[in-house]
Amino acid sequence: MRKVGSVIALLIICGMLFGCSPRSGTVVLGAKDYTEQYILGNILALLIENNTNMNVTLKTDLASDVIFAAIRTGVIDAYVDYTGTVYGNYLSLSETKNPIEVFDITSRAIRNNYDLHMYKPLGFDNSYGLAVRYDIATEYGLRTISDLAEVSEDFVIGGSAEFLIRSDGVPNLKRLYEMRFSNEIIVDGIKRYSAVSDGEIQVTEVFTTDGHLLAHSLVILEDDRHFFLPYQGVVIVRDEILEKHPELQPVLEKLSGLITDEIMRSLNYRVDVLGETPEDVAESFLRENNLII
Repeated sequence: MRKVGSVIALLIICGMLFGCSPRSGTVVLGAKDYTEQYILGNILALLIENNTNMNVTLKTDLASDVIFAAIRTGVIDAYVDYTGTVYGNYLSLSETKNPIEVFDITSRAIRNNYDLHMYKPLGFDNSYGLAVRYDIATEYGLRTISDLAEVSEDFVIGGSAEFLIRSDGVPNLKRLYEMRFSNEIIVDGIKRYSAVSDGEIQVTEVFTTDGHLLAHSLVILEDDRHFFLPYQGVVIVRDEILEKHPELQPVLEKLSGLITDEIMRSLNYRVDVLGETPEDVAESFLRENNLII
């Protein structure tokens, strides 16, 4: 009896001092195995922890195919993915590259086939892109990939082995834009950025929200003929968890449209270049946007 009385007293004190109440269930979140995903996973975790009475578990370092299988089978309840990944990789579609159509098709497909809800885009598009140094963009007047096509024979492009040979990489990119480069060399990972800075290559493959773009002052060229699929960040949640915990719906909706390309790049920059932790970056973002106190 004494133990029961102590627990009740503790709950009363907790409610008086902090306005808290007993936690009601657990939501399991997932994140893939790179910086942007760590940040987004922590944003979701802190947002839910601070705006609901649910416990949160975050599972990180999940491969792309693994994480989609995990949410379909109920191993996780929610995570952030990308419309192009769902559309092209999971659903094996390729008919359109219009961002609105890709979102509509993917959101309907995963709802109908897997009982998953896709929220409206977070606001950023982490797509593939081509980037050059700022001084080269200025000297040659490069704003779009079409501009690059006019002078591409003077430039060396560097990218991953896959990007240089895949149909959604350099081969068909060159066909669409009617361009060719003086050379194409394999440069993996963040080495691409130093290769551009040092002049070893003039053009490189990038992900458009990569924080290293800021560190190296690179200019992303507009994909004016829409070669690359859109990869808009979206929160995906199991319908079952929303039905069981409807309080999650308005909380997660708060993120829609809130994270621009520029903001996502700066958050990634703070972790990858400045050395801050994903947890601290996520927390400061939420506080700055008055989503947690």
